[in-house]
Amino acid sequence: MSILAALARAYERLEDAPPFGYSMEKIGFLVPLNEAGSVAGAPVDLRISDGRKMISVPMPVPQAVKRTSGVAPNFLWDKTAYVLGITAGSDKRLDQEHAAFKDRHAEVLRSSSDAGLKALRLFLENWTPENFTLWGWPEDMKDQNVVFALESERRQNRRIHDRSAARELWAEISAGGEQVNATCLVTGHQAPVARLHSAIKGVWGGQSSGGSIVSFNLDAFESYGHEQGDNAPVSEEAAFAYTTALNRFLSKDSSHRIQIGDASTVFWADASSVQTAQLAESAFSAMFAGIDEETQAKKVGAILEKIRQGRPLGDFDPDLARGVRFHVLGLSPNAARISVRFYFEDDFGVLAERYQRFVGDMAIEPPPRDPVPRLWRYLVELAVQGKADNIPPNLAGDWMRAILTGTRYPQTLLSTMLMRIRADKRINAHRASLLKALLIRNHDMEVDVALDTQNTNKGYLLGRLFATYEQIQKTALGSGINATIKDKFYSSASAQPRKVFSYLEKGSVSHLSKIGKDKPGFKVNLEKQMGGIMDMMEPGADPFPTSLSAEEQALFGLGYYHQRSQFFKSKEKPAVEEKIQ
Repeated sequence: MSILAALARAYERLEDAPPFGYSMEKIGFLVPLNEAGSVAGAPVDLRISDGRKMISVPMPVPQAVKRTSGVAPNFLWDKTAYVLGITAGSDKRLDQEHAAFKDRHAEVLRSSSDAGLKALRLFLENWTPENFTLWGWPEDMKDQNVVFALESERRQNRRIHDRSAARELWAEISAGGEQVNATCLVTGHQAPVARLHSAIKGVWGGQSSGGSIVSFNLDAFESYGHEQGDNAPVSEEAAFAYTTALNRFLSKDSSHRIQIGDASTVFWADASSVQTAQLAESAFSAMFAGIDEETQAKKVGAILEKIRQGRPLGDFDPDLARGVRFHVLGLSPNAARISVRFYFEDDFGVLAERYQRFVGDMAIEPPPRDPVPRLWRYLVELAVQGKADNIPPNLAGDWMRAILTGTRYPQTLLSTMLMRIRADKRINAHRASLLKALLIRNHDMEVDVALDTQNTNKGYLLGRLFATYEQIQKTALGSGINATIKDKFYSSASAQPRKVFSYLEKGSVSHLSKIGKDKPGFKVNLEKQMGGIMDMMEPGADPFPTSLSAEEQALFGLGYYHQRSQFFKSKEKPAVEEKIQ
């Protein structure tokens, strides 16, 4: 199933979905009218409080026009610049926008006998922008979207655009104009083709006015004399369905979206029951974004724990394993367009297996504080200064696609991680687990979760040796030293060992001599540790090569992390049992 077809099908299952020809728009104020067209009172603030801010509420209204550079008013609603000729900033086209709104409604509503539509027409005929200040209307109203209602119907939450006459008129307007019938690429049926598709809003980093997934606005994109939507015929109804569903999934408070780096990721399930679909969606969100402790911790947490343990999904939840089709779509902005970064469609059981493989690859000992960190926690390790805004573009989306499809990780993931380790001189559990996963997935290596004393790879051995040198230095000089050899020499040691290790070897001799005066037994253990590592080096080969490859540098970091963790572990002493008197 194509992306657009899957989204169009998802529209059919949306709760409170706007009908065909309508869209959910954020409306800030309502102007109450008498049937004679006079204002019945002060504008009604429809916004709700969100902390210190007031936010507009989504409402189904006649579908918004797609504005580019021209002036185009909406039907029966719009922002105050169009409706009232008022704006908080400077708008050189203000008079033109307001005139366009008035002229359109004067023409369309001229012959209507409906009380609500007639009242709006009379209001616009008599309205002047000076009335806004004269009547003391609130400054907060400026640049908000505005709707109208008859005062007699306002308290029943019935607006003018909700009236049956308004709906019939809007259907007539929407069907007007020249229409080209063609076979819809989404439904396969003959139907009027959508010339333009509604804007997609809510993609992180995109334009506030939205962008397009399907768009043809230059001759270079067109073919065979077709213009705009005729190049990829999608029916008006299908275009409305997929854009409505996608905008709903991308909305701010949606439970169908997570942010993976620069990729706005939406997901949805297609199941035989709403409950099963919601459970699958909650489980996916918990996999990659964490669990909502208040609403998901019990049921979803139990499912997630069993998945992480490697148990087949069918063993403990057959409904999720069979008959649940799952979709994941990653989007990123590209000027006025939206790029599809990745798309996954398969059974939820397949998704669970791919996630199990990801968790297994990332497992490390000792683990981080959160044994199974969220994906963003790994991503910030790739960013300069650990800031989410500095995550390299495209990398997060490419990695997520590899996780979902079970393919190799992007090679840039390894080079970026090595670069950050060399720059920061820091290897923690998150970075070590990422290095381990890359070696397993991309280089088909067998890498242990914890210290592997049988691993003879020179990169891994040199990492262990470097950790041993650091432990010798700390023992000799104390843990209060300002900088260890890791802070000074890690970059060179992991990339060009020959430059550094001979120097470190000489320094360890003097440090061991100092340790032998106070801790002779510990000195012997450290010497045995170094000797054991050196004995595992390839016979006859230079133990300190000129350079290490990228995968050997990854093994260096992993060996360093494992060996250093082993030193910490050996320091832990068992609790002293109290003697019973």
